[in-house]
Amino acid sequence: MAGSTPASPTADALFAPSPARSRRASLGHEAWRRFRRHRLALVSAGVVLTLLLALCLGPLIWPVPINAIDFTAHLRGPSFAHPLGTDDLGQDLLARMIHGGRISMAVGVAAMVVAVIVGVFVGAVAGTARGSVDLALMWLCDLFLSLPQLPVLLLIIYLFQDSLRKLVGQEIGAFVLIVAVIGGFRWMSIARLVRAQFLSLREKEFVEAARALGASTLRQVVRHILPNAVGPVIVAGTIEVAYAIILESTLSFLGLGFPPDVPSWGRILYDAKDYLDVAPHWALFAGGAIFLAVMAINFIGDGLRDALDPRRVI
Repeated sequence: MAGSTPASPTADALFAPSPARSRRASLGHEAWRRFRRHRLALVSAGVVLTLLLALCLGPLIWPVPINAIDFTAHLRGPSFAHPLGTDDLGQDLLARMIHGGRISMAVGVAAMVVAVIVGVFVGAVAGTARGSVDLALMWLCDLFLSLPQLPVLLLIIYLFQDSLRKLVGQEIGAFVLIVAVIGGFRWMSIARLVRAQFLSLREKEFVEAARALGASTLRQVVRHILPNAVGPVIVAGTIEVAYAIILESTLSFLGLGFPPDVPSWGRILYDAKDYLDVAPHWALFAGGAIFLAVMAINFIGDGLRDALDPRRVI
C-alpha cells in the first residue's frame, strides 16, 4: 500500500512460520491424506473408535453388575432386558462383554507397549553398536524366535500364575503375567525392524552431517535416527495390539488366562464352549467382538503402512 512503512527483516523473520514446524505440518497432512485414501483403514478407524467409546461409556449407559446372578434368566437369548442375552448363571452378557472388552484391549495395548519398548531398545543398541554387540543381540533375537511361542507361554503361565496371584491379587496378577509374557515374546520382529532402520539411516547424509559437526552418538540416535524410524515402529505396534488380543483370547480359551470371575472376551468364549448347541449367542457375541477388533486393527495397520511409507505415491 502506498505510504505504508515496510516491515523490517527482523519482524518478518519473527512472524514467519518456522521451516521445521511447516515441514512437520506438511508431513502430517500428507500422511493423513494417504490414510484417508485407504477406505478400509478409515472405516476400521471409525469401528475401533466406536468400540473404544462403547467400552469407556458402556458402564454409564448400562450399569448392570457383571456378577449379578439370576437363575430365572438362565441362558436366555437377546431381549430388551438383556440385549446380548445371558449366560448359564443368568449374568448379563452385555455388561460382561463391556468389562471383558476393557480387559482385552488393555492387555493388547500394554503388551504392545512392552514389546515396542524392548524391541526399540534392543534394535537401537544393535544398529548403533554393531560388531560383537550386534551379533550377540541378534543371536538372542534368533533364540527367542526359535522358541515355540504358545507352548512356552502356557508353561510360564502354568508355573508362575499362582505365586503371582498370591503376591498382588488375582486380577492384577493375571494381568501383569499375561502382559509380561505376551510382550516378552513379541519384541523380536520390532527389534529386527528397528535395527534395519538404524543401519540404513546412519549412512544418510543428514546423520553424517551431524556426526561431522561433532554430535555425540546419543544425540545422533535421539535427534536424527530414531525420529525417522518411528513410522515403521508405529505400524508394527498397531499390528502387535491385534496379535496380543488374539494371544490373550487363546490363553483364556485354554483356561490359563484370567480367572472365571474376571471376564475377558477370551474367558467368555471359553465359558460358552459347552453351550454352543443351546445358547449359540453366548459364543457368537464374544467371538464376533474379537474378530471385529482384530480385523479393524489390522486394517488400520495396513493404512498406516501406506500412509507412512515415503516411497509410496498415492
